[in-house]
Amino acid sequence: MVKFLKANKAVVLLQGRFAGHKAVIVRSFDEGNRDRPYGHCLVAGLSKYPKKVIRKDSAKKTAKKSRVKAFIKVVSYSHIMPTRYSLDVDLKDVVTVDALLF
Repeated sequence: MVKFLKANKAVVLLQGRFAGHKAVIVRSFDEGNRDRPYGHCLVAGLSKYPKKVIRKDSAKKTAKKSRVKAFIKVVSYSHIMPTRYSLDVDLKDVVTVDALLF
């Protein structure tokens, strides 16, 4: 089988709290591991997108609407839908599995 769920691939989450949100695969685990014996991957994405800003908004409201919120999550391959897009940014140094354990 061809491995197409590689790092830096843009995906859409299908299940759970972040269903419908866009994310990027940071690291993939095709064979699984001891805790998760199925294929899964570590993804980073946006949980809160910026809102539309209009001209009459105050500076405080513009700043609030421009704020974004990110998430990291370990997701099963069956709960993501890959897109044809990929990112040129290397996120492996920034996001790790240890970051999930506060």
